[in-house]
Amino acid sequence: MKISKSLLTLAAACVLTTSLYSCKAKKAVVKPPPVATVPAKAPEPAPVEEKKEEPVAAPAPKPDFDFSNVQFEFNSSVLKTASYPILDNVALEMKKDPAAKFVINGHSSAEGTPEHNLSLSVDRANSVKSYLVNAGLPDSNFAIKGFGEKVPVAPNDTESGRQLNRRVEIKKN
Repeated sequence: MKISKSLLTLAAACVLTTSLYSCKAKKAVVKPPPVATVPAKAPEPAPVEEKKEEPVAAPAPKPDFDFSNVQFEFNSSVLKTASYPILDNVALEMKKDPAAKFVINGHSSAEGTPEHNLSLSVDRANSVKSYLVNAGLPDSNFAIKGFGEKVPVAPNDTESGRQLNRRVEIKKN
């Protein structure tokens, strides 16, 4: 059997190719040394928040309306500047219960005639009412009473007592 030169060249090329690849040094696969592993901890569960029972809110008590520290100068129905913060607080409390009705009681000291003191006490009550209406409260929520000198809270024989008697008191009706 005669082998052709081209077939022989082809066979030689295959052998040569195969031997070249098979003779190549193989690189050793180096595995890294095993790392000591700590068994994975299961994630800790999130802390459970204890549900605190919220107290059942009782209805808010209606504000107690008993304001009696509104003072006036002698023989005057003009509010003292010191009464403004008091009346501002009164207005805030009254706005919490817009349907509430009030009586504004005016008083005076015993100086002057009973008729004049009665008229002055009504004027003082009206002065307070005007302040509260200007603060945004309905005019219809107020009734006015004047007592003159008849209901003192202190003796009228000293100036400090008379000053305390020149007042307006606001009561819930």
